Amino acid sequence: MGEVTNDYILYGQNEKALFSLKVYRGEGMVLLAMNWKNGEPPRDFVGFSIEYKEPGGDRYYTLKNRLSFLNKDGSVCMESKSSLLSPFQMFRWVHFPRNAAMKGFFAYKVKPVFMNYFEELSYGDPQEVEIELWHETYKDALDVAFTRGFVSSQAFVDKYAVHGGIDTLLPANSKEGLRYIPTHPKAEKALQWMGFDAVKVILDVLDEAIADQEAEVKVVAYDLNHPLIVEKLEKLKDRLSIIIDDSAEHAEEDSAETHAAERLIRSAGGKVKRQHMGQLQHNKTIVVDGPKIKAAVCGSTNFTWRGFYVQSNNVVVVRGEKAIRPFLLSFDNYWNSTANAFGKTDSACWTDLNVPGVDAKVSFSPHSKQNALLDVITADIAQTGSSLFYSLAFLSMTSGALRTEIVKMLENDQIFVYGISDKRMGGLNLQKPNGSLAPVYPEIISQKLPEPFKSEPTGGFGTRMHHKFLVIDFDKPTARVYLGSYNFSTTADRKNGENLLLIKDRKVAVSYMIEALRIFDHYHFRVNLKKAQETDAVMCLSKAPKNKSEEPWWKKFYTDPKKIKDRELFSGVS
Repeated sequence: MGEVTNDYILYGQNEKALFSLKVYRGEGMVLLAMNWKNGEPPRDFVGFSIEYKEPGGDRYYTLKNRLSFLNKDGSVCMESKSSLLSPFQMFRWVHFPRNAAMKGFFAYKVKPVFMNYFEELSYGDPQEVEIELWHETYKDALDVAFTRGFVSSQAFVDKYAVHGGIDTLLPANSKEGLRYIPTHPKAEKALQWMGFDAVKVILDVLDEAIADQEAEVKVVAYDLNHPLIVEKLEKLKDRLSIIIDDSAEHAEEDSAETHAAERLIRSAGGKVKRQHMGQLQHNKTIVVDGPKIKAAVCGSTNFTWRGFYVQSNNVVVVRGEKAIRPFLLSFDNYWNSTANAFGKTDSACWTDLNVPGVDAKVSFSPHSKQNALLDVITADIAQTGSSLFYSLAFLSMTSGALRTEIVKMLENDQIFVYGISDKRMGGLNLQKPNGSLAPVYPEIISQKLPEPFKSEPTGGFGTRMHHKFLVIDFDKPTARVYLGSYNFSTTADRKNGENLLLIKDRKVAVSYMIEALRIFDHYHFRVNLKKAQETDAVMCLSKAPKNKSEEPWWKKFYTDPKKIKDRELFSGVS
């Protein structure tokens, strides 16, 4: 079985196998990266099969592939097949185990699949690895969590859309949020699937705060329309102090934020403040200070239906007396300061979180001219050595040095760049590994998809890709991640209330790298769907070539510079 080099990167150890296997631990997910050991694969190699066994289990489950070889009559197979029959024609794959919350080791088995002239399949020696997936990133210190963000997906259609429309799971608009009750017959399971780990860790922190009768809780919220969050905040009574944004529509009398503020004024004894700093109070933070729990929640996740169940978001929870101090101080500075005054406080500077064993620091916006960070981040991007992953919600709407620096990275053949940014009206710009931009619009490709795919819900208008993070050089000791509510813009830097973390830790960087891959690959695949839709093409696996004029499916991974980088970057020994 696999040899544990650490708890988040493992290697297959079967010397007889024709390929190498490198497995990365993510947050409730796993990345498997394969590479052929000696030169190019043979022409009859048609992909990899992947099987996994749950902790304590007595059998392997085979991952299914939505793409298949064409049937003998040339028709498209309309059902997903076992990867033993429809192998993955990729050199890496991200997998969400069905029961990822199980404690213990998941066993993975990967085999090369071959096809002879008569289209019969055979299998080579496997690589196997065992890995733990579901536990805190750093126990009782720092935890990273993500929402699933896959309402517009075939997986959502298969699991839940067949039982009811999206309107049975989500309110039509934010103003209805506090009153909305789902009517979907599988609402509880569907919402758990959609919210994934991020929603759970937020609710767990609030439940811990409620249980610790002496805990004081301070919250800064931009969007606030989820009834479960407001109900839990009400249970805290006067132990709660909260700042709620009052910019634009949030200030309207019938907004969910105004109604939430009115309810919390009654329950919290008036310790509620409305503000918008220089433009927005865009934070999404919770800090709990009690004898039994000392924790702070931050990241990109708004406390809303869309933030929890539609958008791609992340949450970081830090624990410990020293770790929560910067969050307590920032709350007090927000409460007592104007935007200009806040920029002169210590909260606007980098502050070490003092997380044991993890180099992590935090800074809050708005910054002054003297301590602004956008140019500092831009300069750090310029130091990228091997890879840059970005998931920046509004990069397509911004300009300036940071965007220019990302473009420079795209032009550097030595750097692997993969990114996505949300555009107005829900469109997305996907930065593909070959360096070209391809526009993706979920509402456009949700209808009349090519076989064998089914129409998908869009999750309504608005931002779907809501992450704000940069991952630099995940494969090096200098790996680092910038993350938070901060949109990497001048407005986020100098006007809004924001949280921004810089974590220089490879385990955390790997978690965000895997999250980036699974989102980007999802939308990259949808780009291909759209192309197939426009040309009335079918999508299927490539069979082994039967004559010399045909190229095998894997050839592009050995000739295209970006695809070579892709194959080697994730599978390389480190």
